[in-house]
Amino acid sequence: LQQITQPTVIEQAAYILIAAGAFMFLVSFLGYCGALRESRCLLGCYGVFLLIILLLEVTAGGLAAAYKNEAEKETRNFLKSTINNYSPKEKDAVALMWDYIMANMKCCGVDNYEDFRESPKWASGNKTIPEACCVLEGDIGKFQPKFKTCPSKPSDSNSYWKKGCYSTFVDLVMEHINIVIGIGIGLGLVQLLGMILAFCLCKSISDYIK
Repeated sequence: LQQITQPTVIEQAAYILIAAGAFMFLVSFLGYCGALRESRCLLGCYGVFLLIILLLEVTAGGLAAAYKNEAEKETRNFLKSTINNYSPKEKDAVALMWDYIMANMKCCGVDNYEDFRESPKWASGNKTIPEACCVLEGDIGKFQPKFKTCPSKPSDSNSYWKKGCYSTFVDLVMEHINIVIGIGIGLGLVQLLGMILAFCLCKSISDYIK
């Protein structure tokens, strides 16, 4: 867990997203070239790749549903581990990320403010909660509490200290669950349609050659 508490977690996540984007671009380019050149081989590979991607997505969704409790527990543990090096003075990339999340979502920690007690650097300070957990004024990116005593003496009226970001995010997703499901089904149907068209075009080329 020590490795994922470092700022490199964001860099590693960025590399994964870049790699995934590059792979999707190559798959799309493969389909484009296959259709342009009327190549059965390229179209066949394109269709197979789409099938693999679709199966992986369905499998991931099924596993997430089957192991919901385990997935939730591991997600919470991972998020809490990223707070372990949170410092009130020296802000690294992960700490800044948490500040922006808490300020924008109006929440504090993963479950509540007590998550910050696990950070030795935070425990050595004299604040109870970060400024980002407080009710802010002006530009929220500057993390200026509306009530100056909030970081050391938080309450329900001047902060969001008892409101966890994990439950806030889940509530946000559930509030728009129909849109989330619709987008997921829509993307799946587009992939399925692309796969069917690729195989149909591949067969048409084969029949034309004969």
